[in-house]
Amino acid sequence: MPTYVYECKTCNTVFEADQSIKDDPLDTCVCGAVGTVKRVIQPVGIAFKGSGFYVNDSKSGPAPSSAKPSPVTETPSVDSPTPAPTPAATPAPETPPTKSP
Repeated sequence: MPTYVYECKTCNTVFEADQSIKDDPLDTCVCGAVGTVKRVIQPVGIAFKGSGFYVNDSKSGPAPSSAKPSPVTETPSVDSPTPAPTPAATPAPETPPTKSP
């Protein structure tokens, strides 16, 4: 059964209550104020440690295949022209540093 934490806005009392998930939240404080109690959201006390919790941990390498793929060789087509090589960029000329008197 979950334990919920409540806080009263009237007396600033913080208390816990064991309730079923199906139960309605409390609305009455231990001091007697009605309608001033609010459920406080608590951080979850869980930590995922170890391997297997990340996308890159689940894969150790390429999946083994059952059949070997046949090697495919491409033959150049006579109809398609060969792309021209791209000229390399030329670096900017260096300027010598100037000396100040």
